[in-house]
Amino acid sequence: MYELHGTIAVITLNNPPVNSLSAALRQHIAAAVRQAELDPAVTGLVLIGHTKAFSAGADVTEFGTPLQLAEPMLGQLLAHIEACPKPVVAALSGVALGGGLELALACHGRVALETARLGLPEINLGLIPGAGGTQRLPRLAGLSTALAMIQSGAPQTGKQLAESGLLDQVVAEDLLPAALQRAAELARLGAPFPQARERSLDPVLVQKFVSEQQDKLTPRQRLQSAYTAQLEALSAAASDWPEGLRRERELFLQLQSSSQSQALRYQFFAEREAGKLPVVWQAEPRAVHTVAIIGAGTMGAGIAICALNAGLRVILLEQDDAALQRGQQRVTEHYQSRVQAGKMKATVAAAAEARLVPSTDWTQLVQADLVIEAVFEDLAVKQEVFKKIDAHARPGAVLATNTSYLDVDAIAHMTQRPADVLGLHFFSPANVMKLLEVVRGTHTAADVLATGMALGKTLKKLPVLTGNAFGFIGNRIYNAYRKQCEFMLEDGAWPEEVDSALQAFGLAMGPFAVADLSGLDIAWRMRKAQAASRDPRERYVAILDQLCEQGRLGRKTGAGYYSYSAGRQVKTTDAVVRDIITQASTQRGITRHTLTATDIQRRALLAMVNDAALLLAEGVASRASDIDVVLAQGYGFPRWEGGPVFWARQQDRAALEQDLHTMAAQSGHGFKVADLSVLLD
Repeated sequence: MYELHGTIAVITLNNPPVNSLSAALRQHIAAAVRQAELDPAVTGLVLIGHTKAFSAGADVTEFGTPLQLAEPMLGQLLAHIEACPKPVVAALSGVALGGGLELALACHGRVALETARLGLPEINLGLIPGAGGTQRLPRLAGLSTALAMIQSGAPQTGKQLAESGLLDQVVAEDLLPAALQRAAELARLGAPFPQARERSLDPVLVQKFVSEQQDKLTPRQRLQSAYTAQLEALSAAASDWPEGLRRERELFLQLQSSSQSQALRYQFFAEREAGKLPVVWQAEPRAVHTVAIIGAGTMGAGIAICALNAGLRVILLEQDDAALQRGQQRVTEHYQSRVQAGKMKATVAAAAEARLVPSTDWTQLVQADLVIEAVFEDLAVKQEVFKKIDAHARPGAVLATNTSYLDVDAIAHMTQRPADVLGLHFFSPANVMKLLEVVRGTHTAADVLATGMALGKTLKKLPVLTGNAFGFIGNRIYNAYRKQCEFMLEDGAWPEEVDSALQAFGLAMGPFAVADLSGLDIAWRMRKAQAASRDPRERYVAILDQLCEQGRLGRKTGAGYYSYSAGRQVKTTDAVVRDIITQASTQRGITRHTLTATDIQRRALLAMVNDAALLLAEGVASRASDIDVVLAQGYGFPRWEGGPVFWARQQDRAALEQDLHTMAAQSGHGFKVADLSVLLD
């Protein structure tokens, strides 16, 4: 939209919902700027969006299509604005992200609401800003602020950036009047209007800064080419303007065609798809205003915090006053720490705590729209709890079990209303981890599933639908992966070799470091519960059991697979662990041999891929991409590798299938080779 406010032309960006800079919007802006340039009555211009967005940046759906290259391309549009003979001011509200912020940087002035959120999130797609962001931002806001925004991808508010030099003015309200005033001021001052390109950076200081930041990159950042490219682009900002823009664009295009960026863009769309129920399950969710959480331990308290943060009323139920007090204290300490760290206003924290209703009275459940059981991971215990829930919850309430691997149907059958029961598998810590597996039981009603998915979004989590099978999606695949890693211990690898190889691939932690962190007794307890049903012909690695029998339960006891000194992990395994592993190999009749990092990575990934195909064929996962979302969000799989399914699709199919059969022979009885066509065709 184009309209005059006195002598200032106001160009309103209008591409709902977030003003993505599609080819059509770029053309609209260019035409409106030309119209203002040709109108002698116009002395200045203001670009403005709407309440939710100035612009959220490039339209990702156009990447790799002719539309991305349709003229004017974003760089051409920004050059046009920068060269405009009349001052152009950006009025920023809502979000100004990526190309949207780059558009604002090319303007001659910027006015923002305090609440506006400005950022360059390209790193989340394995990219760097590609329309001058790495060149203009350091000139306007300095190297440190520029790198912090580019490297983290996280937006900052107008208020936070008020003193950065990036913004001419930050206002609490009346954005358009302030922007009109700034455009009029610049018009009165006359050309040349302020431009980032006219500012220079000291090449010596830039190179010193870039070198220091290169040394600070984490191991996982070093695995991602975009982080190095960010620093290369900032280094180019010390060059002359055309050369800096040329180098930035060259790096952007290299990254855009890279497998890492393709994987991250795949994850971007997969995450959005994961939150949608398949058509057969789509229904209107039930209303949820009050949530009852049974169990105030670490998990229950974390779920309570999520619900309180979302504005829900929470009934926190425990079996006795002492346990309830401990749970309430966990919630209180969380909010106190947030306030003390300056991450939450005291009034917001107080309002959240005021919505918490601690109780030991089961009759309170009648008030709840949704009941979440979060007690000890034991089927008999959970079944007893659900009998009580069934007796006290109101008709129509949704009943959820927070289980990580137990049979949801076996729990639902303890009630008279299995259609109202589903699983909600929160990941620990529940108030931090984004992933939420929404588990469909045999009798779960469609509107109950819809309620679970809607709740996940209300809690600002990423809900993924899964069928009711042991371990659901995530723990089922992780169990296959962990088991294969244990086989490799018997075959010849040491725990540190397995962990190191998988971290080198990009996993956040290796399986044995993870086991020590979570506590070996958790897996040991589960193994003992399954012992009666285990097929004696299957290859079973007892190394973990033997560690537990010696009191080595992980970090909490100072030793597990690794030893710990002052809380820090000793890098190599000790003689006790190596002796247990060596004896296990001997008892299995295996001659130990060296496994390379590539061997380890491929076997671990093949184990994931094989179970992913089985899950999809069994209908436990609705979409192959859901599996990749779960592994990336809940299990530390590197997002820049896309997930095990995405990884498999980049491999030679014949080699994958041959290696799977080889691994099946190594794994022994019970290893079922999946038909990969369900993933790859």
